[in-house]
Amino acid sequence: MKATAKAHTNIALIKYWGKRDEALILPTNNSLSVTLDGFYTTTTVSYKPELTKDTFTLNDEVVVGEQYNRVTNFLNKVRDIAGKQLYAEVKSINAVPTAAGFASSASGFAALAAAATKAIGLSLTESELSRLTRQGSGSACRSIFGGFAEWQKGEMEDGSDSFAVPVAPKDHWDIRVAAVVLNAKMKKVSSRSGMKRTVETSPFFKGWVESIPSDLEAIKQGILERDFHKVGEVAEANCLKMHATTLGANPPFTYWLDTTMSVMQTVQELRSTGVPAYFTIDAGPNVKVLYLPQDEEKVLETLRNISGVTDVRLSRVGQGIKYLEDEELV
Repeated sequence: MKATAKAHTNIALIKYWGKRDEALILPTNNSLSVTLDGFYTTTTVSYKPELTKDTFTLNDEVVVGEQYNRVTNFLNKVRDIAGKQLYAEVKSINAVPTAAGFASSASGFAALAAAATKAIGLSLTESELSRLTRQGSGSACRSIFGGFAEWQKGEMEDGSDSFAVPVAPKDHWDIRVAAVVLNAKMKKVSSRSGMKRTVETSPFFKGWVESIPSDLEAIKQGILERDFHKVGEVAEANCLKMHATTLGANPPFTYWLDTTMSVMQTVQELRSTGVPAYFTIDAGPNVKVLYLPQDEEKVLETLRNISGVTDVRLSRVGQGIKYLEDEELV
């Protein structure tokens, strides 16, 4: 009873920011993302009768505390669905900076969900797997799919209609994403606590939610028509609106560093010189820059020359869940 799955992280172009149900991880708004090939998690789950509790290693280090609890709580959901009370050995390798605004939980829980369900003998559809994955990490439900995916917030109280659906496949459009690494350390305010504080205290939150449907309609049209300027403009504005809500929270907070602002200004300067590039930022200091293949050399050189930038990692549009055999892990 063993399976290995590889999942890629995703970057939200229309942000997920706010829950209507904390326990079930049900969002206040739909979100839309692109899956990235450069950041991923590979997870092997082995159910073993001799185990008396779950074990979890990440990058060959034993994990305890809150991270371990999130994994074992998720495995409890898988065991309940399967009707089997077997403990698991979970081994994950993360090619993502953990908890620095690089959506490490997205690829992590997508890979965990895929490997855990397959290993225990469940055969789920992509929609069912996405709905289950959402209960580990909200954004992870979008990483079930490659290309562009939309997480539908749903209306049902039990969350049965809240899962991701594909918008366009991996091969639909060759856009690129440069992940600009400023600070790979853990965040002072986690996504979960920051989101909760914003929902409960920010007067700007209501306006944020009300702006989503028009953003979503515009960006989906842009993706389907391969209109880079439209997609970039909507994504950048949506990102700035999301981060504005944190400044209105009580107490106020921001994920940005001074270098974050430098990257944002540099991207805008690139545009003024005729290079189409747009930024988006999740709940962290690091910036992701959208650009087209023909501009890669110019964009890369410009970003690497910014003071305070420690690395620039390039991605293309990535694939959805992939199940690996033992020989592929070598």
